[in-house]
Amino acid sequence: MKILISGGSSGLGAATVREVLDAGDTPLVLDRKPPEATGVDHALVDLADTPAAEHAVRELAERAGGLDAVFTAAGIDVPGRLDAVSTEDWERVVRVNLLGTAAVVRAALPYLERSRGKVVTCSSTLGLRSVSDATAYCASKAGVVAFTRALAAETAGRIGVTLLVPGGMHTAFFDSRDEKYKPPVGAKLNDPANVARAVLHALRQPEGCEVRELVVCHSEEGSWP
Repeated sequence: MKILISGGSSGLGAATVREVLDAGDTPLVLDRKPPEATGVDHALVDLADTPAAEHAVRELAERAGGLDAVFTAAGIDVPGRLDAVSTEDWERVVRVNLLGTAAVVRAALPYLERSRGKVVTCSSTLGLRSVSDATAYCASKAGVVAFTRALAAETAGRIGVTLLVPGGMHTAFFDSRDEKYKPPVGAKLNDPANVARAVLHALRQPEGCEVRELVVCHSEEGSWP
């Protein structure tokens, strides 16, 4: 399978690239920096830029000779109270997480329809359970939930659509935050490789069988249920 992964150069996206390679399939990466794995075809793009994101999807798909699947792993956050986060930062979170997801799927849709392929989008447990100091992140990830459910209804019988809802993971996602916004010492976080394997499980379902929604988190995840 030729699998396009947005945000494939770090975190869950990079873990998924490794799983795809280990399975003998072909990852294609969209990110602002090159992927960790060597020899992986990629396009450097800011997913907050919708026209650039759509162009990058088409560029990679054409070079690869089509797409069989898409995983929209890219996501960012700038935590803080609504009146403390700049308008630019707040809106960038929404552009990357929600509008970037829609842009990638929109551009990939013609290729996926030809291959009867599949999409996995990436929300968060905080797309279902909102918390303080995360208005942009919660709003954008809740938007991904609604977007994906509507997409599944709209494309039923044409492509497969899965909503992934991951909990906290051991990635660099939290590294640049102020200490008060980092997971506490000893926090129960999942290995991103576990989540990546769940993504591939959804993508490998036979035509006509759908994993519609997946919640994948540590058994002691603090934000679930």
